[in-house]
Amino acid sequence: MSKKGNLSIHSENIFPIIKKWLYSDHDIFVRELISNAADAILKFKKLCDIGEAADNLNEPFKITVTVDKEASTITISDNGIGLTEEEIEKYINQIAFSGAEDFLSKYKDKMDDDQIIGHFGLGFYSAFMVSSQVQINTLSYEGGESLLWTCDGGTTFELEEGTRTTRGTDIILHIAEESREFLGFYHLSKIVEKYCSFMSIPIYMVDANKKTEEAEETEEADVEDIDTEEVDEAQAKPINDINPLYTLPPAECTDDQYKDFYRKTFSDYHEPLFWIHLNMDYPFKLKGILYFPKLQNDFEIAEGKIKLYNNQVFVADNIKEVIPEFLLLLKGVLDCPDLPLNVSRSFLQNDGFVKKISDYITKKVADKLISLYKKENEKYKKFWDDISPFIKYGCLRDQKFSDKINDYILFKTLDDEHVTMAEYLGHDLPDAKDQKADEPQDKIFYVSDKEKQSQYIELFKENNLHAIYLPHPIDASFISHIESRNPSLKFMRIDSDVSGALGEGEADKTNEGEIASLFKVALNQDDIKVSIENLNSDTTPSMILVSEEGRRMQEMMKMYGMPTDNLPASDMTLVLNQNHTLIKNLTNDSVDATTKDLICKHLYDLALISNQSLSPDAMKEFLMRNCELLLNLTK
Repeated sequence: MSKKGNLSIHSENIFPIIKKWLYSDHDIFVRELISNAADAILKFKKLCDIGEAADNLNEPFKITVTVDKEASTITISDNGIGLTEEEIEKYINQIAFSGAEDFLSKYKDKMDDDQIIGHFGLGFYSAFMVSSQVQINTLSYEGGESLLWTCDGGTTFELEEGTRTTRGTDIILHIAEESREFLGFYHLSKIVEKYCSFMSIPIYMVDANKKTEEAEETEEADVEDIDTEEVDEAQAKPINDINPLYTLPPAECTDDQYKDFYRKTFSDYHEPLFWIHLNMDYPFKLKGILYFPKLQNDFEIAEGKIKLYNNQVFVADNIKEVIPEFLLLLKGVLDCPDLPLNVSRSFLQNDGFVKKISDYITKKVADKLISLYKKENEKYKKFWDDISPFIKYGCLRDQKFSDKINDYILFKTLDDEHVTMAEYLGHDLPDAKDQKADEPQDKIFYVSDKEKQSQYIELFKENNLHAIYLPHPIDASFISHIESRNPSLKFMRIDSDVSGALGEGEADKTNEGEIASLFKVALNQDDIKVSIENLNSDTTPSMILVSEEGRRMQEMMKMYGMPTDNLPASDMTLVLNQNHTLIKNLTNDSVDATTKDLICKHLYDLALISNQSLSPDAMKEFLMRNCELLLNLTK
């Protein structure tokens, strides 16, 4: 038989659109064609289940992807339902008619439509994005003759007798010159893994050229040197996992299985902290596993990966319309068959169903965290430092999540203990709506850098004062978030205006003006603020205190790329300890003016070094002054 005809195209010039614009990623043809092959098998299996067909081949169902670089072809074969001439006319020659939808309509009262991946519409024609010619070699399960459909990307096709002798379909892509990268066996294998690693039908990759090379080598080699069983076993391994862990009931999964799945799926050999297995059937279907990874550094906060699937077919990474934004920091797999494979962002943004999925995922994460806090508190505390960036980001981005998890947020103290806010304060926080602006605030002192603020930490410990560690970049935004929710709280960094908390009563301010004048002259800074305090320490002569508001403003400007010089003098206070000998010597008449000038400069630099880095010029002068002091000691 031989037949030629015109494709029934409902839009003019549709092929240039298909080739260039149907999908943003041209490798999507792999997903579309393999999904169609899986559909063909699932359809046939369903017909067998309901008694309308019989499987006479007695061979495992499978999909085979064969790459022939020499012939410039990629062939995707299945042993599924096959196509009749009538079906080719209806589903192939009429572009945009969905065969899956028609099949579902015909058998809708006898099957579960979620078993068919389908709904692709133009999916088959994605083959023309990379092909100069596409052929369909097929034989229907109903019998008849094999058919070969050929189209070169124009508006005409040719239909003649095919070469298949068993049920199923071969899609043969003659790859265009500009798309030859897809003929790389390793490259194409990775694309198949990307889109089809959890496909429910086994997929086998075959390198036709390698098989030819091996055959030639076998002819030249001694047959006894060839381990044929080993070769057959290697060729028999599917590239995909047809029963991925997330499809199993959580009760049947072990910790080792969860860890193995994590390693294989994300190529991450650091063990996850914990995971959440999602398994929901109503009011929508959703399966998946979310992993909380251990961050290796602060910069990993935006490097999560959530893979979204539809019936075990990959859709996309990190679609924020479906997945709560803060959970994009995690790693995981979500499979929701109720979401279409090909869908616009505008649809997702405006679809109420999508919002329900997002809210459900958020709730499950919060429930898991609360359960861990209540039932495995020590474990929860152990990995709190690692998960806190995720949770804090979630609180910033999602009000409901923040409300739900608020009482289970932990803070690490100077004694390396993890406490809730209520435990730190010694009382529960009042309801925000009942708080008054003029009520006294609870001050919460915190450390953002252990090394730079070590002097202040020691002072706090000496004075039996409490502070918490907030070292992560997200903490600056997080404490502002807490303050906005709780007007009775005020976070103060440990080097801010806390001199009163470190004192032993009122300081003697008698000589404060005289000492301030000495520093103004020595440092040539008329606007420097100097405060004499009665510090409970005899080892700390001076320290810099920084206004919390001024420092936060500078950090915000830096975050938005705005130019920032050193903090203005109005935001900094030089605190002098009246109990230290060096400070007492500043009012001692027996100490000459030159020495007092040297003391002032050195005390200021020492205080500054404990708070921030010196400028290059200031550091140079500080080092020279140190040499001068050492020389004076040797005189």
